[in-house]
Amino acid sequence: MKIAGPKGTRDFYPEQMALRNWIVQRWTEISRRHGFVEYDGPIFERLDLYRIKSGDEIVSQLFHFEDRGGREFAIRPEMTPTLARMVAAKANALPKPIRWFSAPRLCRAEKPQRGRLREFFQWNIDIVGVESELADAECIFVAVDFFRSLELTPEHVVMRINSRAVVAALLHNIAIPDDKLTGVFAALDKRDKLSAEAFAEVLGEMDLSEKQREALIAMGEAKGPEGLDRIESMLAGDESGQATVTQLRQVFAHLAAFGVAEYCAYDMGVVRGLAYYTGTVFEGFGQGGLQRAVCGGGRYDELVSQLGGPSMGGVGFATSDVVVEDLLAEFELLPELKATADYFVIDADASVFPQVLELVGRLRHAGVDAAFSYQRQGVGKQFKQAASRGARRVAVIEPDFARTQTLNIKDMASGTQASIPLAALIDDPFMELPTTS
Repeated sequence: MKIAGPKGTRDFYPEQMALRNWIVQRWTEISRRHGFVEYDGPIFERLDLYRIKSGDEIVSQLFHFEDRGGREFAIRPEMTPTLARMVAAKANALPKPIRWFSAPRLCRAEKPQRGRLREFFQWNIDIVGVESELADAECIFVAVDFFRSLELTPEHVVMRINSRAVVAALLHNIAIPDDKLTGVFAALDKRDKLSAEAFAEVLGEMDLSEKQREALIAMGEAKGPEGLDRIESMLAGDESGQATVTQLRQVFAHLAAFGVAEYCAYDMGVVRGLAYYTGTVFEGFGQGGLQRAVCGGGRYDELVSQLGGPSMGGVGFATSDVVVEDLLAEFELLPELKATADYFVIDADASVFPQVLELVGRLRHAGVDAAFSYQRQGVGKQFKQAASRGARRVAVIEPDFARTQTLNIKDMASGTQASIPLAALIDDPFMELPTTS
């Protein structure tokens, strides 16, 4: 009886596992390069943790269950709530600023589609305990640095940046009622996915005045430096609203100082659907045929306090291995990953096979990745196995090894060969091989 894997999940055969590890390794390298330290939490949390953050509607998007005591839990769909809970629990003891990263396995009970599966790995970067927009800019800088490390240019991905504080000021200025704010935010967040006619139709269903609809349409079209100038002019005379624009401009100034301005653009269409964002919001957007968000985040200044901790500013972003792989595939930038071995040890005659195992054991004990053939066959076929394993060097044990205590070593890349005493090889497995004239 054959049983298929669960829908929306993946089996990681060695080739897929190598790519997953390659992506996670780069997440880790970039995180540490920017001074972040790693954390993790449980794979399931109390369901109320997600209700506090996102409301009751989030429950339908989670894999949730009751334990034998009737307590409600959910498999984690994201890491920000876990981070906020952990920070709230030890807020006074943690050194500030808190600069954490993680790359956990997450699950969401939603319909699988391109770039979005039910199970995935997610890179999370967060800075907590800093109110300054410099932290917002640094988070965006980290994301861009990751994309640059993958050889992705501004032609491949752009960081679209906005501020929910600016949006809130604009909505206040045009007198959008409080009971319609959630719907208007959602409509603006979908603006880029809708035609101008469809966007106007969505606004028409909200019982807004013609002046309000016209202002929202103008807002939805604001992009780039000219768009930000237009938004600032719409807030003329509103001192607090102008202050939110000044803060957003400072984010762009910091990004220019970091040297990543070419990747970044103002876009009023970025609002981010999650209600806990309070300031800067941003998303990496794939160009070409992908045309979708490949990372996203923003500032959340109230989440830690909602979970019983002190009032602490926070900002962060996340991306998944699924969308990263899709983005790289879109532009034919997926790496060629091959299995490798430091050494492949060959017996030139079956009589010395015990010495093969002895050498493999000594090399592995010394921390060297050493392989050998299970089949007793000719030297040529064993060399082919060594090549298929991506071996850097091959050590051939000849029938007279017991007398000579030397091995023939071949560097597979350069083709250089030399006879090396066993003791010298064990002492320095990657010594420079002498060449003969």
